[in-house]
Amino acid sequence: MTPRISVLMPCFNHGAFIGEAIESVLTQTFQDFEIIVVDDGSTEPLTETALSTLRAPRTTVVKTANHGLPAARNHAARHAAGALFCALDADDKLAPTWFERAVKVLDEQPGLSFVSHWLETFGDEHWTWKPERCGLPALLARNTVNGAAVVRREAFEAVGGYDESMRDGCEDWDFWLRLVERGFEGAIVPEVLFYYRRRSDSMSREMLDDTSYRRPLTTLVAKHEQAYRAHLPAILATKEAEAQHLIREIATVERDRVLSLEPALRRAREELAAVARKAERIGRERMREEEHERLAWKVTELEREVADLRRSWSWRVTSPLRSLYSLLRGR
Repeated sequence: MTPRISVLMPCFNHGAFIGEAIESVLTQTFQDFEIIVVDDGSTEPLTETALSTLRAPRTTVVKTANHGLPAARNHAARHAAGALFCALDADDKLAPTWFERAVKVLDEQPGLSFVSHWLETFGDEHWTWKPERCGLPALLARNTVNGAAVVRREAFEAVGGYDESMRDGCEDWDFWLRLVERGFEGAIVPEVLFYYRRRSDSMSREMLDDTSYRRPLTTLVAKHEQAYRAHLPAILATKEAEAQHLIREIATVERDRVLSLEPALRRAREELAAVARKAERIGRERMREEEHERLAWKVTELEREVADLRRSWSWRVTSPLRSLYSLLRGR
C-alpha cells in the first residue's frame, strides 16, 4: 500500500540523535507514512553502527557518498513513494500531531501546496519561532517556512527539489522561494509542531557568523534578484518592523532584568553596610588589642630590665646604700 507521507531524513554523523527523530515519526497520530533515511557518507563510527543496525518499522536506509544536505534530501525523494514529503533532519523532532494537522489542512484546502508550523528549539537553547505569513514578500524578508513543512510531491518535482549546489545553507529558503515564485501557495499552522535541536555545531548557529552567512545569502539574493527588486519596499518595511520589535524586546528584557536584580542589589548593599559596620567594630577592638599587646610588651621589657639590673655588679655594690636610705625613710 502506497504511504500518504514520505519522510525524507538525511543523516550525516547524527547517529546519537537519529533514534529520537525516528521515534517522533513513529509516534504520530497519523500513521500513513514511510521513512527514507539517507546516510550521507557518515564517517563517525557511532553513526555507522546506528544506521547499520537500524530496524524501525516502515523505515528504509539508503547509503550514498557525502554530497551535502540538499542532495541527500533529493536522493530520499527519488526513493519515496508518498504523495506528500516531509524533510526531517536526523537531529530534530516532530510533535505527535504534526502529520494529522498538516494532512487536514491540505485536504481541506486543495489549492495549498505546502503547510508549515511554529517551532520550538531544544538542546543548547530554548525559544519559539512563530512566523505568521509565507507569501512572497514575507518569505523574501525571512524564511518563514520551517524545515519539517509538508509539501505536495507534484510541487516538489515541479521546481526540481532542492538546489544541490547550496551546500553552505539557505537551500530550504531557496526551495520555498522557488515554490512561491512559481505560484504555489502555502499556509502556517499557528501551533508549535516541530522541535529544532540547537547545538554548538548547528548549521543555523554557524551561519550567525557574518562570513559564513554572507556567502549563501548572496547566492540566494542573486538567484531571486528579480523578486527582491520587485518587493524591495515591502522587504525593507518588514525588516524595519523586525528591528523595532527586537529593540522593544531588548528593552523589555533589560527592564525586567533590572527589576529582578533590584531586590538582590538592595540586599547586597545592606549586607555590605553591615559588614562595614562589623569591620569598623572589629577594627576598634583590634586597635585596643594592639595597644594592650604593646603595653604588655613594654611591661615585660621593663621587668626584664629591672631583673637584669638587680643581677648586675652595680646593684650589688650599692645595696648597703639602698638599705641605709630605706632605714632613714622609715624614721
